[in-house]
Amino acid sequence: MPTYNNGGTVKDVVLSVLRHCSDVIVVNDGSTDDTNAVLAPLTAAMPEGKHVTVVAYTPNRGKGHALTTGFKKAEEMGFTHAITIDADGQHFADDIPLFTERLRTAERSIIVGCRNLAEDNMPRQNTFANKFSNFWFRLQTGVDLSDTQSGYRLYALSALHGLSMITARYESELELLVYAAWAGEQIASVNVRVYYPPTEERVTHFRPVYDFVRISILNTVLCIGAIVYGYPRKMIRGIKNMTA
Repeated sequence: MPTYNNGGTVKDVVLSVLRHCSDVIVVNDGSTDDTNAVLAPLTAAMPEGKHVTVVAYTPNRGKGHALTTGFKKAEEMGFTHAITIDADGQHFADDIPLFTERLRTAERSIIVGCRNLAEDNMPRQNTFANKFSNFWFRLQTGVDLSDTQSGYRLYALSALHGLSMITARYESELELLVYAAWAGEQIASVNVRVYYPPTEERVTHFRPVYDFVRISILNTVLCIGAIVYGYPRKMIRGIKNMTA
């Protein structure tokens, strides 16, 4: 669970996740609010069989860096899979069983929790950015996915490629998906619910202009990568499968 200045929601999200999981790893990505103080009691006062691990550092380095830090910590602790969930309360932890059920038929894969982009309270800039990202992801990989921007995912840690990514912030989740698709990993999806609070209560670190420019630059690089690496590798796999 990557978090940056979500002191008002992170505790409730952690406790809701613990109803379905025995271990939660929270990566405090340089928060400047009371996040550390909120998390401290959770690491020491959990019921038997429940564990909260906090990895904290400063300064803020971006969601991509927080995710890779969390993945590496999970591997160190001996886990083979990890579910990522945002700390702002937009996701429903009660949807976790949807991922674990889907995992029965997609063990080595990335399972993306796809939101309903037609929700009345879905921020307009998020909807546009997602549709924009979905288009380029399909072009770069040949994979059709309805929500490439969702942070609610289940990762087979062995299916992750490119943890030394060229990006470290909001757009890194798209980069992870593209690398996995190029490597031939299975990308599956489940439908999940989403909650967006009223605008005046919403905590968001998405910067429409700045992040859109970063995503555009990344997509340009990934399109070149798809031409010189992604699609040729896909063709080679196809030829090997035909001759096997």
